[in-house]
Amino acid sequence: MLTGCIEDGYATSAAAQPEFSTDSLKMGVTFTGQPTPTSSFKVYNRNPKILSISRIALRGADGSAFRINVDGSAGREFNDIEIRPNDSIYVFVEATLPETGSGIPTAFTDRIDFITNGVERSVVVRADGCDVIRRHGYTVESDERWEAGMAYQIFDSLIVAPGAKLTLDPGVTLCFHSKAEMIVRGTLECQGTPEARVQMCGDRTDNVLTDISFDLMASQWRGLTFAPESRGNMLSHTEVRNTEQGVTADSLAEVKFLNCRLRNSAGYSLTGYHADLKLTGPELAEASAGVLGIVRGRLEATHCTFANYYLFSALRGASIQMAHFSQETDDGSGLPYLQADINNSIVYGNGTDLSHGDFEGSKIYFRNCLLKSAGNDDDHFINILWDTDPMYGTVREDYLFDYRLYPESPAREWADQGLTTPESRKDIYGTERVRSIGAYEKAYE
Repeated sequence: MLTGCIEDGYATSAAAQPEFSTDSLKMGVTFTGQPTPTSSFKVYNRNPKILSISRIALRGADGSAFRINVDGSAGREFNDIEIRPNDSIYVFVEATLPETGSGIPTAFTDRIDFITNGVERSVVVRADGCDVIRRHGYTVESDERWEAGMAYQIFDSLIVAPGAKLTLDPGVTLCFHSKAEMIVRGTLECQGTPEARVQMCGDRTDNVLTDISFDLMASQWRGLTFAPESRGNMLSHTEVRNTEQGVTADSLAEVKFLNCRLRNSAGYSLTGYHADLKLTGPELAEASAGVLGIVRGRLEATHCTFANYYLFSALRGASIQMAHFSQETDDGSGLPYLQADINNSIVYGNGTDLSHGDFEGSKIYFRNCLLKSAGNDDDHFINILWDTDPMYGTVREDYLFDYRLYPESPAREWADQGLTTPESRKDIYGTERVRSIGAYEKAYE
């Protein structure tokens, strides 16, 4: 009876061929000189008998930049691989691409040939490689300027020493390896523009899943820290994402942000401890703990969007969390209370918007803002759009996080132009502000 239930014959007709989950495997853009993330495809036997693939091999053989693993075995050529009826096997592919001398992606291709019953069929594999400048545990000891062209890949740490200044030209990209961090003890100046932003992100360029890019994932690197008494820092048109703890400004640090994006953090997008922070036109978004946590110090925020639609865990706190701003919230440090002016801004997303609703006796003011909370104007909340959807161009379930506003958004007619500072006259796209509150004048289309 058992013998009758198992088909041990082989499919020998030339028409009996394997099927592939793809005929062209695209592995994306990666850095040269290091192994790529592993990609894969499946080989199916749709026949009622065993299919024997007599040869599977990389056409480039030993000269190929690619490597394959077939059904659990690594190599460049495999013979007599059997697949039982209505079963399948995996082929895993990785590569180490040679340096090209350019930061512009260059395509590398090969073919994986399958010979079955005398018929040859192939799957094309492609990876695009670009060169990077690698820095391992690097310290900027004196003034340096880093130019755009090739991305910088940071391992372990990038430290700006006290008294030193690091200037990042328009278009510079810093890609941080797992657990790497940047600490500014001196001064950092990012000179991004609407056309060429400065980027600080993780160094993974592949997908977590088929349709989820690592670019959406937090915790790829530790984050950017401004150490105590770091002064004169300016981040213009700069994006910091994929971090464990976002951007942190420690005691007496001074940092200005102009049209920046701080997003995708497992902690806060921005944290200030007795720091002097000036936010002009930034987006602070997607953070597990909250997009802004501020204790003591000074905050001046104009045309900001504080939006939290973090994907990968429950939110642990309100979008904006403030501490040590009154006798009721005194932390016993003896330091001055927080002073905050938040103007022409939006605070709206999943969860609650503010950790406190009563700022009586404090120096915290919201003017011409949109809040998720329901409430009434008073001495600290002035001309507020309460409990109002700003109508972001965001579709969380489709992994689309675009905080520009639809043309019909009520927030597009709520700004007090007297609160729009000279620095905030244009948004991150270079669009001249008219009456929109939040980070974006340019509408979502």
